[in-house]
Amino acid sequence: MSQSAPAQDIHVLIIDDCPEALKPLSNLIRSAGIRLSVITEPRQAVQRVQALRPDLILLDVHMSQMDGFAVCRLLQEAPLTREIPIIFLTSASAIEQRLQGLTLGGVDYVIKPFVSEEVLARIRIHVQRMRRDSGGEPEPDGAEASHQDPDQTALHAAMRLIAQQLEAPPGLSDIARQVGTHDKKLSAIFRQYLGMTVFAFIREERLRKSQQLLADSHLSIQDIADLVGFRSAANFATAFRERTGMTPSAFRRQQGEPQHAPD
Repeated sequence: MSQSAPAQDIHVLIIDDCPEALKPLSNLIRSAGIRLSVITEPRQAVQRVQALRPDLILLDVHMSQMDGFAVCRLLQEAPLTREIPIIFLTSASAIEQRLQGLTLGGVDYVIKPFVSEEVLARIRIHVQRMRRDSGGEPEPDGAEASHQDPDQTALHAAMRLIAQQLEAPPGLSDIARQVGTHDKKLSAIFRQYLGMTVFAFIREERLRKSQQLLADSHLSIQDIADLVGFRSAANFATAFRERTGMTPSAFRRQQGEPQHAPD
């Protein structure tokens, strides 16, 4: 194989709860001399991927236990799996779904039905690109390369999701679904690792972000309140004073930032 590493050195992993439909592609991949593994239970995906360490993952979106977007989100949080290229291979063809898959870190998004030879070509291209970008460096060892606890992976994925949608974060059940768990479990994880509820974390993250914006920007107090998800500048000021012991304006003055924007 001139364009990339020898086929026998490539390990591809399929995550799909109905892999029978991919049999023609699976047969083609194997006939090309590429090692192929299959995971049919997405809830086990992160731990199995950490053990198998494939060169590339083919990931379905519509699965019964956990959707592919949640699986991708979790894989992006675990040190051992975050650099593995993911190609979404799915019937989820809406533009919003395609954009979501790519935004979450997928390197490619292929719609079913597909031409197996084209998927094989894409596999070769992305494995070649991944190895070229890594420069052939050895994988990290020690703590960075250790298996991450599944609860910690879900926690970090939920924290990132909240931070990305701080203005209007999803409800608890929706956050839990998007990180592959349920609301009671996610609440227990937050209490165990952070000592607070998910709601309390959202409030703390809003106030932390507001402090950053007050110190590093000239946005008005109202604009900052809007950006971090408070319904009004008055509600924001009250919460901020309770948390820091001073008003947003006083905090900004303390940081020595010029106030070009009105409060």
